[in-house]
Amino acid sequence: MTPEVKEKIDNLVQENKIMVFMKGNKLMPQCGFSNNVVQILNTLGVPFETVDVLSDQDIRQGIKEYSNWPTIPQVYINGEFVGGSDILITLYQSGELQQKVEVALAS
Repeated sequence: MTPEVKEKIDNLVQENKIMVFMKGNKLMPQCGFSNNVVQILNTLGVPFETVDVLSDQDIRQGIKEYSNWPTIPQVYINGEFVGGSDILITLYQSGELQQKVEVALAS
């Protein structure tokens, strides 16, 4: 990953309370896993931003190195890597995701 790509990802993660790197965008997810994440965040009714990794190959590869996580989507809350679709589902079902989001939005 180039320093420019790392800086771009750093900025996206730091500037947005909830950042999702996904296939497609929040209006048109391009895979089921990305759609799961969008649906969960919409259910919580929280603001979030997305980056379409399909439109930027540097970000698509760079985000995997950045998080040391091999799959997309990737969710960051308050600058912290939370996980992908399966982890978000688990956190949502346990109520932990709601807590994380509330803490992030309050800060």
